[in-house]
Amino acid sequence: MSRLFWIIIALIGGTLLLLMANSDSGSTLGMANDDFARLAYMGIWGIVLASALLGSGIPLSHFLRSIAIWIIIILALVAGYQYRYELQDVGHRITAGLIPGSPISNSNGDGLVTVTLAKADNGHFEVRGEVNGATVPFMIDTGASSIVLSADEARRAGFNPDKLSYRTPIMTANGMTTAANVTLDSIKIGAIERRNIRAMVTEDGRMAGSLLGMNFLNTLSGFSVRGDRLVLSD
Repeated sequence: MSRLFWIIIALIGGTLLLLMANSDSGSTLGMANDDFARLAYMGIWGIVLASALLGSGIPLSHFLRSIAIWIIIILALVAGYQYRYELQDVGHRITAGLIPGSPISNSNGDGLVTVTLAKADNGHFEVRGEVNGATVPFMIDTGASSIVLSADEARRAGFNPDKLSYRTPIMTANGMTTAANVTLDSIKIGAIERRNIRAMVTEDGRMAGSLLGMNFLNTLSGFSVRGDRLVLSD
């Protein structure tokens, strides 16, 4: 070990002397000084690793296999970090395929947040949102002026439909009815959240699902239909 130490010191010293002697010319042994320094650095580390291998008694095949495994792990971690946003998008798309109505959220370096919704089999855009922390499925309805919750989903969101005042006339798929005005503490569609936003609740049995209306969509910077996908931009 003592001999190896002095050999390494001698190599480092020789490398430094060569670089100093050729600093004006900018090249050493026909190579640019920076390239020569990097080559010498890697060579010295190679000698240290080779000496450690020979001194450990580990078979060369086992050593090379371990090095290959670590290289693969490091490359996988680097690739995962570099493509983290693409991998996140793939994960969201897989989730959306397994759970219909799942929003696909994305953000770029400028802070722009988008949520992409896939068209359902019935031809409408539907999404699993959250109201006051409870999961509520919505149908996107640009013809509705307000968010409208069915009585069942209003209960899930913490309201008591039996104690609401139904005075506002609205048109539903089942015809004219009345609804009660409420204020939602929060509503989330993917990564887009709004707080203290107005909504309506219909009476029991008047509506089978809930609608995401224009008073939510108008708070966005924009929304657009691209084929069978609806993109909400915050």
